[in-house]
Amino acid sequence: MVVRARRAPARHGGRTATVTRGTAETDIRVTLNLDGRGRHEIETGVPFLNHMLDKAGIRRFGEATVPLDEALVTTVVDLSGRPFFVYDVRIEQAKIGLFDVELIHDFLLAFTNQAALNLHVRMASGRNPHHVVEAVFKSLARALDFATQRDPRLSGVLSTKGSL
Repeated sequence: MVVRARRAPARHGGRTATVTRGTAETDIRVTLNLDGRGRHEIETGVPFLNHMLDKAGIRRFGEATVPLDEALVTTVVDLSGRPFFVYDVRIEQAKIGLFDVELIHDFLLAFTNQAALNLHVRMASGRNPHHVVEAVFKSLARALDFATQRDPRLSGVLSTKGSL
């Protein structure tokens, strides 16, 4: 990771910092102007992530309950900028085919931390591990979809502090 900070010339009147990180999997460059006017340019290559990074006017909170046969899972998200994860899913079987079921928890924890969101996943019922896991991901997708939708009644960021 390379971090460069500089004081801009007086005619620009700004303080900026640039962070770059390049690996075999990523090529990231972020420039922040502390004295800017709130304009931004976001391009991750993934439209959903672009949308997640621009929180103005979105609902912020999302909830979905999804049934899949005998399984019933509820997911609640808050795009708060503060990572917190609750995972109340009990799957007795260790594997689904060759897939290690405990990796679901690990994946969702990493997702929570990297996306800086509050995520609660609760299983009300379920016996078949495949059904439970599928209900987890479908409920997460639906909750995120709702939380990231623009609400025409909102202007700015949905927070009493004015920022997330």
